[in-house]
Amino acid sequence: MIKKPWLLLILCLITISVFAHPFYVSISTVDYSSKNKRIEISCRIFYDDLEVALKKQLKQKIDVINPKNKAEADSAISKYIQANFNLMVDGKAKKLKFVGYEVEEDVAWCYFETPQSNPIRTITIVNQLLYQDFKSQSNILHVTIDGKRQSTKLDHPKRSVKLDFRQ
Repeated sequence: MIKKPWLLLILCLITISVFAHPFYVSISTVDYSSKNKRIEISCRIFYDDLEVALKKQLKQKIDVINPKNKAEADSAISKYIQANFNLMVDGKAKKLKFVGYEVEEDVAWCYFETPQSNPIRTITIVNQLLYQDFKSQSNILHVTIDGKRQSTKLDHPKRSVKLDFRQ
């Protein structure tokens, strides 16, 4: 008789864990300092989600933590992020240069940069990272221009935001 309540509790816990809804999020930072004359971008993405995206969209099975070919992994990650993350500064598209990536615990930190000699008045960001693979994806953006920070969250299907730094 005493074992039945425990059995019921165990079954309830198993049922809850089976139907638990995963949470999909990335965090990207865009930093610009007029002293450095470059925009630096870092994208923090769960590495297993990134591997799913690379496999589905680029048809490449890449082990992000222990790649068999580091150059191939770098190329695939660069290609994927550049196809899904874009910047426009004062109405002009910026070409992002891949700097590299590193894995820290369960996330991949992916780094990019682009030169920018003039002060930034407005910046438009298109961020659709993981949108094709996870319909509940949210992408958080932190943008800092010469010490002024603005943050926003893009929930699927919203892909872009224009931020004004003229104040």
